[in-house]
Amino acid sequence: MANIKPLGQRVLVKRIEADAISAGGIVLPDTAKEKPQEAEVLSLGTGGRDEDGKLIEFTVKVGDKVLISKYGGTEVKLDGQEVLIISENDILGIVA
Repeated sequence: MANIKPLGQRVLVKRIEADAISAGGIVLPDTAKEKPQEAEVLSLGTGGRDEDGKLIEFTVKVGDKVLISKYGGTEVKLDGQEVLIISENDILGIVA
């Protein structure tokens, strides 16, 4: 996979695909699936600075599984895979 280094307070994530079978055992076609909100952090940006010039540290780290906003970020095709560049503010939580 080619290297992309997000800038600022942005994070590169890859969506984790949901199961194609519903809880009731029905196979869902691609058109019926919603965009998955769970993703894996692939890369962190360069960081940001606060009003005093101090570096703002990221809350997440590479490899974390996170919940992201459904329609946030910018989709990018990278080596045949779809990844997202999102603001750290679009990360809703870390999946334990």
